[in-house]
Amino acid sequence: MIDAGELKKGIAITIDGQLYQVLDYQHIKMGRGSAQVRLKLRDVRGGHTTERVFQASEKFARAFLERRPVQYLYHDSGLYHFMDTEAYDQIALDKTKLGDTLNYLKEGLNLQVLTYKGDTIGVELPVSVELKVAETGPGFKGDTASAGSKPAKMDTGITIQVPFFINTGDTIRVDTRTGQYLERA
Repeated sequence: MIDAGELKKGIAITIDGQLYQVLDYQHIKMGRGSAQVRLKLRDVRGGHTTERVFQASEKFARAFLERRPVQYLYHDSGLYHFMDTEAYDQIALDKTKLGDTLNYLKEGLNLQVLTYKGDTIGVELPVSVELKVAETGPGFKGDTASAGSKPAKMDTGITIQVPFFINTGDTIRVDTRTGQYLERA
């Protein structure tokens, strides 16, 4: 069992026999009454997301997921193909099982595939990935008191905020947990 205070993004739990992955976690303390936990959950098998509110004292059954190293190979007709780097088997997943990880997938990326009781349920990205800036505007600082940022579209299609000195064609490191710029690579 896992306490509500130990929950964080990415943890898999079971509620009423259903397997969920925590997408977002908020601890809410009102002026009166007990604290509550608001969870944004993704039904791993169904693919849909839901929001639920629980008391902060509630405990959850943690689902233990098996992780195996894989390498992303290619995308073909709606399926994303991965190769198990130990057994050299190929695994094909559709985008409902991948969710937001599609924003960071590049060919040749090493990551972990997650299985639960023999079923492949998704992938786990490394903490940071290197992406190439496909397009961004010019870096005019203007009349700002602090260092600003501008939107930049990456080669995978995701748009993130980057510092003004980043130009089109630069390679940057992005945190996959938050989607924020880390550093120039």
